[in-house]
Amino acid sequence: MTTRATFVAVTLDCASPKELAGFYAAITGYETQYASDDYAYIGDETHAIGFQRVDERKPAAWPGPDKQFHLDFRVPDVEQAVRDYVGLGATRPDFQPGDGAWVVLADPEGHLFCVCPPRT
Repeated sequence: MTTRATFVAVTLDCASPKELAGFYAAITGYETQYASDDYAYIGDETHAIGFQRVDERKPAAWPGPDKQFHLDFRVPDVEQAVRDYVGLGATRPDFQPGDGAWVVLADPEGHLFCVCPPRT
């Protein structure tokens, strides 16, 4: 039997951990649990996101083969959420895959994330 692991968090490499943690805390409602110049951590009782300073990190081109992962967030109204998140510093790339049900955004440091509608 394989040892079962418990998922703790995903950590994003970034230039400004406190600032990026603030962006994601604003869109998720998660509380900041720790914040320094080198590392920040936000979460709730179930999920967490960490932010680790990596000075030379460069965002992957989109679209492109260098993208390694992205985050997905479910929201009640996709277009309203897009307006809100762009107002917080996200950008909406020109290239949008799929049928338009979800929207790809980039956070203030260029990490891609999807804004998805409620499940039907």
